[in-house]
Amino acid sequence: MSYQVLARKWRPRLFSELVGQAHVVQALSNGLAQGRLHHAFLLTGTRGVGKTTIARILAKSLNCLEGVSAEPCGKCEHCIAIDEGRFVDLLEVDAASRTKVDDTREILDNVQYAPARGRFKVYLIDEVHMLSGHSFNALLKTLEEPPEHVKFVLATTDPQKIPVTILSRCLQFNLRRLGLEEIRDQMARILDKEGVDYETEALHALARAADGSMRDGLSLLDQALATDAERLVLSTVQDMLGTVEQRHILEMLQALADGQAAEALKVLDQAFEMARHPKQLLADLAEALHRIGLVQQVPEYEDAERPGWDALRELADRFDPEDIQLFYQIAIVGRRELEMAPDARTGCEMTLLRMFAFRPAESASGPGPAGESARKTPGAAAGSPAPSAAEAGSKAGAVREPVASPKAPEKPVNPTTPAASGEGEQDLDWITIFQELEISGAVRTVCSHLDLRQRGESQWVFSVNPDHAMLFSDRTRKSFQAALSSYLNRDIRVRVETNDDKDVMTPARIENVAADRRQQQAEESIHSDPVVQGMKEQLGASVISESIEPDNHQESSQ
Repeated sequence: MSYQVLARKWRPRLFSELVGQAHVVQALSNGLAQGRLHHAFLLTGTRGVGKTTIARILAKSLNCLEGVSAEPCGKCEHCIAIDEGRFVDLLEVDAASRTKVDDTREILDNVQYAPARGRFKVYLIDEVHMLSGHSFNALLKTLEEPPEHVKFVLATTDPQKIPVTILSRCLQFNLRRLGLEEIRDQMARILDKEGVDYETEALHALARAADGSMRDGLSLLDQALATDAERLVLSTVQDMLGTVEQRHILEMLQALADGQAAEALKVLDQAFEMARHPKQLLADLAEALHRIGLVQQVPEYEDAERPGWDALRELADRFDPEDIQLFYQIAIVGRRELEMAPDARTGCEMTLLRMFAFRPAESASGPGPAGESARKTPGAAAGSPAPSAAEAGSKAGAVREPVASPKAPEKPVNPTTPAASGEGEQDLDWITIFQELEISGAVRTVCSHLDLRQRGESQWVFSVNPDHAMLFSDRTRKSFQAALSSYLNRDIRVRVETNDDKDVMTPARIENVAADRRQQQAEESIHSDPVVQGMKEQLGASVISESIEPDNHQESSQ
């Protein structure tokens, strides 16, 4: 007997065997039990989620010799014929290969005739969205007034392409993508029945690669078993899929935390030697960064379906949340840009190096080796692919004010100044203190929205607008507190309160006002320029205000 692939051998033959489509099963079962059946059904969903399978089970339910019910016997002549694909009254049509109106008319010409063997003649039209406009018109006429003995089941992966006149005459069911756990558990049941030993991690990797499709998952399982039919192991699945081992991802992240670009490239080289797929490599890296972000924001979070949480928790303590958000965006953008790179390896290497190049400068509590505090921040780096999470959050929260990151002083504060020694401290305003603080990157951006309300011997109280309060994390507080204590030469505890007053002159607002003034001066200078005025008068030219930018470099040099 010839080998039968798992997807066909273990295709569900009853509604109770279907995985993950309970909402569809319940509706069809109730309709069959109550005798309230529509004449046309539209099943939508991605590939391999059960559209054709549901249509065949429905055909069995309608034509079972034991009667119409949601539980066909599966043993009678009609049920067996439908399972084997030879039931004359179940007409399966591939609309992708029969798109012409003549093909549709040829199919529908026999609609008026009674079923040859069963109670109902069931038309299953797969990929119905591929029909031409004239074909849809021909089908519409039949759907408007179908004979009582005919049922239509239309299946499609793209319902947007189906005319609304067809949609309005069908009972529509949206089949959902299957969850990773559902696919993995179904694979486990099949392997148990097949007598094949397996590693749970291997099934997890296959279920993840299936991307919501049970059929794709079983096809991948078939492929993996072709290598070793006795035992399914993770290493075999990884070699087949080209996925990166978890240890490679962890080693890359450790190198990133240590600021060791050479070590990260070495790990990348090892992954390429094992023929790992470059897109999958960046996808696995992005997923690990996503999981670290989850741990940072929800420390108790843990998904039992994905192993390695302890190692990721250790790494989470070595990164700022802003770093993780930036690295994640770099990874997914790099994955998208692989096709434009000279080759896949170059694209992966540059994506990894970009994480080192545009990494936020080390804060007082941040990770990384000593001597890296001079690194550029993402917002200041030329060609940076994306702002840091703190800057992005500030832009989303501020309605009137764009985010500004006041520049740190180019020269270190003189340790003998009155502020540093504690003398004359009350004479220094918050703006001056902020400009001289040794903070940078995301910490400086967040703290620029603070307003000093009260200063004491051991505690300073600041206020912040609610739009920016969520950005002031514990890590930011510790970095800011350490810098302020160093500046004042004594231990200072920082307390931050929310304040709804949006007109407070914080360092960020002052910088914004200055930027607006520079922009206004630049526009006035352009409009008053004799050459520009001459072009306006003689050529009818106009000035596009959005294209005018102030010369900040020239102003700072003056």
